[in-house]
Amino acid sequence: MPAYKEERSIGGVIDALHEEGWKNIIVVDDGSRDRTGEIAREKGAVVVTHPRNMGLGAALRTGLKMALEEGANCAVTFDADGQHDPKAVRTMVDSLKDADLAVGQRYFVNAPFHKRFGNFWLNFITRMLGGILTDSQSGMRAFNRRALETIQIKSNRYEVSSEIIVQARRKGLRIKEVLVRCFFTHYSKARGTTIASGIRIFIGLVKLRLGEL
Repeated sequence: MPAYKEERSIGGVIDALHEEGWKNIIVVDDGSRDRTGEIAREKGAVVVTHPRNMGLGAALRTGLKMALEEGANCAVTFDADGQHDPKAVRTMVDSLKDADLAVGQRYFVNAPFHKRFGNFWLNFITRMLGGILTDSQSGMRAFNRRALETIQIKSNRYEVSSEIIVQARRKGLRIKEVLVRCFFTHYSKARGTTIASGIRIFIGLVKLRLGEL
């Protein structure tokens, strides 16, 4: 679970995952200057702390590497802002019976227009790179061990979502989309990508296309 300044939500998210039976939770505190890491530890998560904010891609790379080193047979990425449904984790894991990588296809509840519009264009660009999925920017993904070993995350920022899918396609992994609910509260609406970060994602995807990542 990548987390940056999520002290308001992360405790409840971890509690909800525990209630669903998920005990092995890794939180990557990506340079937060609030109590994100402290709260996550109090809730029983294993916390890895970046000394400074390095970006979503770097946080996912750290967390997935740790899961692999700990001998995990699978790993699920999950947002810390409370937008994901903890009940969907079981569905994601079960979907790995016939897939190497499962990506949550979100159906939005109270999604703001700018997020739906941004996702549309980022999905379009990802398709141009060969990552043909309905929801390329979903933060909920399930990796089996083959995917954990095969996908080598290089990007540090939000373009990581597209990079994972493009790498999986190019390396012949079996990819499956799984329908999941996504809740947008006033808090989660204010998190995530902005117009500026959207532009940076676009630049990162162009670099990916040119083979520079």
